[in-house]
Parts: sequence; structure tokens; C-alpha cells
Amino acid sequence: MAMASRRAVLGAMASGFASPALAAPALPQCRAGTLYLTIDTGWGREAEMIAAVLRRREVKATLFLADEPDFRGGTTLGPAWAGFWRERAAEGHAFGSHTTRHWYFTGDVGADKVRYASRRRGEGSEVLDGPALCAELARPIALLRQVAPEAQVLPLWRAPGGRTTPNALRLAAACGLRHQGWSANGFLGDELDSAAHPNQALLAQALRRTRDGEVLLMHWGVRSRREPFGLVFEDVVSGLQARGFCFATLPASGT
Repeated sequence: MAMASRRAVLGAMASGFASPALAAPALPQCRAGTLYLTIDTGWGREAEMIAAVLRRREVKATLFLADEPDFRGGTTLGPAWAGFWRERAAEGHAFGSHTTRHWYFTGDVGADKVRYASRRRGEGSEVLDGPALCAELARPIALLRQVAPEAQVLPLWRAPGGRTTPNALRLAAACGLRHQGWSANGFLGDELDSAAHPNQALLAQALRRTRDGEVLLMHWGVRSRREPFGLVFEDVVSGLQARGFCFATLPASGT
């Protein structure tokens, strides 16, 4: 990516910063607190089902984007997904980078580089310096901007699997991006084996242990899960709302 183009993309990311504001009184329906739902791209199989729930329940989420293989045989930021992401931007969801290729950061190399490795056979690994890491994080946002120029982009990124290294964090910070993980109780479990962790067990767990301020993690579908989590997603959301939780997009500073 050319330097001017990369600066433009990073500038667009920075435009998502929110202005400081006085805290507003909690709404009655928010008596239990506020939750931050985050959705990573995943395989995309249940994307339309999940998006419909977000609309019905009036939930705003923060969507972390990567261009990874999808259930149709394309990729999640390919042309077939343009309308989907355009609609999510119009609905007021926020976006962050989840890297372009969804490879994993596996270790630091020297003082200023990081090893970035694929989990798929035959793709190998690369060593990224600062500019290369910035480009890897910037491209998903550039692809989003092509189809939804008005999208709200936060200066946040999430490493695949949540796996970071000191160099990866430092190099990303130099790009103007802060890493955003999820809270310990926020892992909704849609990546787990459904035989050992059926939907009803995940639903009960989410309703039992979620607390104010949790950053919740899920995907638009996970290939390996036989019982799609999307089938119980509305029960999770409605159950948490019944407990008195509200949902909000992440603040620009992360949490």
C-alpha cells in the first residue's frame, strides 16, 4: 500500500474518536449496566440471522473486520459482502480492524518486528516490520470505506485469537491503533465444540455470569461448530436485556 494511501486510511480510522462528554443518567432499562457486544468476521454462515436480531432488538455492536474465507467460497470483505457491510454501517454499528488475512502473531523478532503466521497448511509465515503491520491492519478498513465511506471506524484493532506480542502492540500503537480484547466473562463460546458446549448451556452461562461493562465476543458464524450459535443469539440478547442491560458500541479509547 502506498504511503499516501496508508496515511489516508489511518486518518479515517482516527476520525472515529469520540468527543469527551459528561456522563448521562442511566436509563431505566439500563439498570444493570452497559455491555459492549463485539463481532469478529468468522465464517459468516449466520450473518443475516444475527444482523436481523440486532435490528429487532435495537442493539449496536462493534464489528472487527478481516478478509478471511467465508462459507460461500469467497472472502468476508469480498464483493459479495459489500451490501451486508453497507447495511451495518447505515445501522450505526462501529468498526475496527481484525487484520487483513487473519493470521496469528506468534512471536517477536528482534526489537522491531513480529512473526505473523497462517494456521492454514501451505501459507507459511512472514516477518512484519512497522509499515508492513500498519498495512495489514489498514487494508480491512480501506475495503470497508470503498463500500461504506460513512462507516464509523474506531482506532481499535483485535488480533486473531486475541494473541498479541509486545512488538505487535507497540507497532500497532505507532499506527494509531489500540488493541481491544474481550472480558473473561464476555467469551460467548461460539467457537467451542457444540457437543461439549451446546447452545442451551452457552445461553445459561451468558445469562448467569455477564456483569456490567463486559466486552462480549462472538462471530458471524464459526465453521467448526455443528450447532450454529446464531440459533440462540436472540435468546442471549433478549435475556440480557430482560436483566436490565443495555448495549453500546465501544468507546474510541477502548475498554
